[in-house]
Amino acid sequence: MSASSSLSVLPARHILVVDDDTQLREQMVGYLAEHGYQLHAAGDGPGMEAVLAQAPIDLIILDVMLPGEDGLSICRRLAEEGGPAVVMVSAMADEVDRVLGLELGADDYLPKPCSPRELLARVRAVMRRLEEVRGGAPRKGKTYHFQGFVVDTLRRQLRAPNGTAILLTGGEFSLLSAFLENPQRILSRDQLLELARGAHTEVFDRAVDVQISRLRRKLHACVEGEIIKTYRGAGYLFDAKVTRP
Repeated sequence: MSASSSLSVLPARHILVVDDDTQLREQMVGYLAEHGYQLHAAGDGPGMEAVLAQAPIDLIILDVMLPGEDGLSICRRLAEEGGPAVVMVSAMADEVDRVLGLELGADDYLPKPCSPRELLARVRAVMRRLEEVRGGAPRKGKTYHFQGFVVDTLRRQLRAPNGTAILLTGGEFSLLSAFLENPQRILSRDQLLELARGAHTEVFDRAVDVQISRLRRKLHACVEGEIIKTYRGAGYLFDAKVTRP
């Protein structure tokens, strides 16, 4: 199933809504299409895979409770494969569930029911990050080096000291970019949210902790020593010498 808006966005951004609730799915598709996105829809994992095989999906809005393979499993798999950005939605509003979704690689997580305007705001926040690489506001890429790692912001790519690529979610890469611009400086959660996602993005504090924990594990799996340090009550510090050739 596919829907498109009469409003034009250059280039078009493709969103896939995966939800087995037909009425809710159609509501999300219709609302987002009205705001200039190219929409696709599926009711389960196999349907999602069929759409991914045919369309250049930029972002997936993914329900947790799906028939067959659940949304959390799908989210984990997409993150491991370096797939599209993911915004999870779920009737399970407990913070533990939200944190789990972020741990598995989601870029954002919304409880159901959520207002269409809030969903649109979250989608736009993720899309703004994608625009840095593919969109209508081109930016010159930067290359950073630290402790043998190489970061290419244009390709949104992190390479380990041994040359292998390290997969990062959009949120993880945005946080890493914020640290690289502010090394050896303690940054609070609020500062990191503003630097990584924009001052008006509504993201709860625990999301920062979760994504930094994931980023820290990926970095520390390649080198010894602590690169991202926690300062209780103050924030986080990127303890590495950063250079730009």
